[in-house]
Amino acid sequence: MNLMITVILAVQLMSALAMIGLILVQHGKGADMGAAFGSGGSGSLFGASGGANFLSRTTAVLAAVFFVCTLMLAYFGNLRPSTTGSVLEGAAVLVPAAAPAAPVDNSTASQIPGNSPVAPASNTVTSSPSK
Repeated sequence: MNLMITVILAVQLMSALAMIGLILVQHGKGADMGAAFGSGGSGSLFGASGGANFLSRTTAVLAAVFFVCTLMLAYFGNLRPSTTGSVLEGAAVLVPAAAPAAPVDNSTASQIPGNSPVAPASNTVTSSPSK
């Protein structure tokens, strides 16, 4: 699974870099207007209009590849085994329960030096089983 995500991420990165390069190489729509009036050479490697078609179609294909890779990464990012109903329940399982804190005696007698707190007497009543 991790290998597939790495491959998809690499394809997405390469398509993004290729798209950036192709977009920067392309001429804008206003550049053709100057060539029509003779101020610039309209000849290119792909012919008069072949370069624009080739570059724009290649950019569209790379954009589609980038979009599909993005959707696949989003799908695999949300795909995780869920053994519990929520994230908070999963976190409660991982964190051990804390022991209850000892009660704090805030009485005045325990704050006077020399006085030791007296343990409260237990009020347990033992009864003999009835017959």
